[in-house]
Amino acid sequence: MAAIGFSRDQDQRIGQPVRRGETLRRALLVGGILSAVYYAAITAFVATQWEGYSSASRTISELSAIGAPTRRLWELLCIPYTLLVIGFGWGVWQSAGRNRALRIVAGSILAFGALGVVGWPFAPMHSRAVLAAGGGTLGDTLHILLGGVSVFLMLLAIGFGATAFGRRFRLYSIATLVILLVFGVLTFLDAPGIAANRPTPWIGVWERINIGVFLLWQVVLAIQLLRVRGAAAPEGGTSRMAARTG
Repeated sequence: MAAIGFSRDQDQRIGQPVRRGETLRRALLVGGILSAVYYAAITAFVATQWEGYSSASRTISELSAIGAPTRRLWELLCIPYTLLVIGFGWGVWQSAGRNRALRIVAGSILAFGALGVVGWPFAPMHSRAVLAAGGGTLGDTLHILLGGVSVFLMLLAIGFGATAFGRRFRLYSIATLVILLVFGVLTFLDAPGIAANRPTPWIGVWERINIGVFLLWQVVLAIQLLRVRGAAAPEGGTSRMAARTG
């Protein structure tokens, strides 16, 4: 009686889509690491293109303010970043399987990236001088609103990410949330000085610390997901990621 089953050639053909899918997943996760490095690099670079701009006393948003000499450059350089973030979100989604916490993380990152397409380009802020003179518009209000939404998505991703992995990553995520809270409050307290065109000697530092710790968390998340092959275990089960991260 002939054996029933797949031939070696058939097995290879079936395995090819799986390998391609895994290669794509890993490439998208690597893109998440690259997006963090790229954002840090363009932030530093664009700041050097505005004579008199201080990274310590000015926010990153002011690089793209209406009338800023760096507005067009910043918008152009942010396009690759946005695409990398959206791709990273999809990579996390592919890694999540039926793990609900990781799916929420992926959805938060995808939404965060989507804001770079459907939100931020249409809500630029005005310069401090214009705001102090009462020249603020609906765009400035939307800019503040989008900032709040972005922070919420960051916290959502970190919070649910902390529940999806082992003890070490959970403690790291909690520490990240504490830093975001502390320096977020400091940024909030200094923010009125922008609209009033008053000195804000440290607001750029507070904001960059917040963004930096989130970018670092994103890198660590990508590394954790790269350490395993395929999707996470179903929610409620013990995933290979949890077993490896403590």
